[in-house]
Amino acid sequence: MAARLHDARDGGGPLSAPRLLRPGTPDRAGLDPDEIGRLVAEVGDLTRGPRPWCAGAVVLVGRGPVIAAEQAAGWAVRYASYDPVTDTGVELPDESRVPMRTTTPFDLASLTKLFTTVAAVQQLERGTLGIDALVGAYVPEFTAAARHRITVRQLLTHTSGLRPELPLYDCPDADARLAALRAEAPVTEPGDHVYSDLNMLLLQHVLERLTGRTLDVLVREGITRPLGMTATGFGPHPDAAATEDQRRPWAKADRGMLRGTVHDENAWALGGVAGHAGLFSTARDLAVLCRTLLCGGSYGRARILGPDFVELMLAGPGLGFGIDQPWFMGELAGRGAAGHTGFTGTSLVLDPATDTFLVLLANTVHPRRRTAGSGPRAAAATRLARAARGR
Repeated sequence: MAARLHDARDGGGPLSAPRLLRPGTPDRAGLDPDEIGRLVAEVGDLTRGPRPWCAGAVVLVGRGPVIAAEQAAGWAVRYASYDPVTDTGVELPDESRVPMRTTTPFDLASLTKLFTTVAAVQQLERGTLGIDALVGAYVPEFTAAARHRITVRQLLTHTSGLRPELPLYDCPDADARLAALRAEAPVTEPGDHVYSDLNMLLLQHVLERLTGRTLDVLVREGITRPLGMTATGFGPHPDAAATEDQRRPWAKADRGMLRGTVHDENAWALGGVAGHAGLFSTARDLAVLCRTLLCGGSYGRARILGPDFVELMLAGPGLGFGIDQPWFMGELAGRGAAGHTGFTGTSLVLDPATDTFLVLLANTVHPRRRTAGSGPRAAAATRLARAARGR
C-alpha cells in the first residue's frame, strides 16, 4: 500500500506537495459520468416520501484532487418531534423547515473514532506511544485494563474484549462515570473482535495522560488546524443537521429534539468530547481527510502523518478503520478500501487502489433512532467503484 499511497500524490516527485481539492466534474476526475449521475440521483431519492431513509443528505465523490460531485438533498431539519402513537415524525410547516446544504455540519457519531485513531497513530510515529504497550503502563488507575493486560493495539483493533458500551449516562456524576470506566473488565477473551466504544474512551485517557492535552486540543492542533478543516470540531454546533427527538423508552435519556448537541448519550454525559463520538463536520472537510490519507498523510504543504504510518493504519485488519467491509462499501470492498460509519447516518470510504473517496452524510435518526440499514451506503459505493472501472 505504501507505493499506492505515494503514487496518489500529484505533482510527480516525492518532494511535491499533494494538490488541494478543487471542484470539477466526473469527466475531469476520470470517472464515468453516468454512474456518478445515478449515484447522486439515488442519494436524492433517499430523502423523499413519507418514511424516507433519511430526512436529508449530502454526498461528495472525488478522485485524486478533483471533487467529481457534491450535492445536498432533503432537509437538515424536517420534524418538530416524533409521535410514538402514529410512529411518524411531526412535520414542521414548510416555512420552518431548514433545507440541507452542502455546507451543513453533521453529528459524525462514530466517525469521531477515526480522528481519535489518527491522534493515537501520531503518537506512535513520534515514539511516545507503543502499539503493543499495556494500557496500564500509561493509566495504571484503570485497574481492570491493567489486570487484564489490555494493549494499545487491542484498543485500536477492537480486540480488547470490552463490551460495546457502558451506561455512563446513568452514573450520577463525573467521578462515578470515571470509576465505572476504570473498573470495566473484558467480557470476552482478548483477541476476539468486539466493536466497542469503550476502546476509544480508554484510548482517549491514554492520549490525554501521555500528552497533557485534552482530546479536543489534540484533534484541533494535530489534525483539523493544519489541514484547514475549519468546519470540524466538537460541539455544540447550532447550525448542524438535526438528529433525534431523544426520549425514553426508545432512547437512553430525555433530551427532546437534538440539533447541534451530540446525539450519543455517553458522549453527552462526558461533556461532548469523547473518543468515540462528539465531533461535527461537513462533507467537504471529510473529503480533505480522505485526500490526506490517500496522499500518505499530506495535504498541500501540511503533513499530519508519514506514509508508513498511514499504511500501518489502513492495512488490514486496520487500526481504527474498517477495511474491506462490503456491508457499507459495496464493490469498493475487496482491494484495501478503508472507512467507517456513524450511528447518526454518516459514513466515508476511501479506496487507495483507484484513488477515489466517497463521503455520505445523512440524518437517518431524525426524528428518532431506528435501524435504517446500510444498503444505500453500499449502493453508493458500488456506483463509485463502477464509475472508476468504467474510465
